[in-house]
Amino acid sequence: MRVFIAGATGAIGTKLVPLLLADGHEVFGTTTAQERVAAIDATGAHGLVMDGLDAASVRAAVLEARPDVIVHELTALGGGVSDLKHFDRTFATTNELRTRGTDHLLAAGAEVGGVRFIAQSYAGWPYERTGGAVKTEEDPLDPTPTAASTESLAAIRYVEEATAGAGGLALRYGALYGPGQALGRGGEMVTMLEAGKLPLVGGGTGITSFCHIDDAASATAAAVLRGDAGVYNIVDDEPATVSEWLPALAEAIGAKPPMHVPAWVAKPLIGEHGVSMMTKARGASNAKAKRELGWTPSWPSWREGFRAGLG
Repeated sequence: MRVFIAGATGAIGTKLVPLLLADGHEVFGTTTAQERVAAIDATGAHGLVMDGLDAASVRAAVLEARPDVIVHELTALGGGVSDLKHFDRTFATTNELRTRGTDHLLAAGAEVGGVRFIAQSYAGWPYERTGGAVKTEEDPLDPTPTAASTESLAAIRYVEEATAGAGGLALRYGALYGPGQALGRGGEMVTMLEAGKLPLVGGGTGITSFCHIDDAASATAAAVLRGDAGVYNIVDDEPATVSEWLPALAEAIGAKPPMHVPAWVAKPLIGEHGVSMMTKARGASNAKAKRELGWTPSWPSWREGFRAGLG
């Protein structure tokens, strides 16, 4: 099949391109920079320059590729998200890509006709912060998000609803880790922890579901061929509290155990949203993705992933 990856030079896109080529697909990958087209071409894919927020640019790229499948992996996050206090500000461009960018891709796909649509979403903090510790796709997203995340959650709702409405699949990736990620060797989170600047806030009772970057790509490759319309949690098998995984991460990278900081002390620095992620976030179940996408994570637990999969 002809697969169009919007965001082929991003975190997931760079991993996804070779998987799809190995599966025999013809791949078209976009980048915003002309100088990066050669790197896409060198993989055996077809590189295209595209501005995801420009309708004419998106239309031209999609019509040139005339794909059977569009994979929406457009974000503007770079190396990480350090400003949790001003979360929506950090995600402002990504939120536009999840709203206007989604509309542009769906419109172009509709013009081609018969296009399967897959879009990136997120599992974890968007879920309601009450009730069960581990959420399924049937559980509601947070009806009362933190003030700093209101716009970001609205953009996530938008991309999921627009995608499902078009008969597509929205993949809720867990907290990504591995080479090239903020939670990876040399990444922002690891560097902060090594420097003793990533504390354990409150009781660390927030729950995180992780996903190795390679597993995010393999699940996306599976969704190219399988799965009905709807949302899917793409996470590993072991949701864990921050109080469990953060000290384990420190041990895995040879850092000192994280200091403990009361929530009221941390709030002026990381805001309500940062405290919420540390103390109230919920995990996610991958049962639906395993069942309907025929996907199994190669890193089923962050424990082994932290020890051997960060570099």
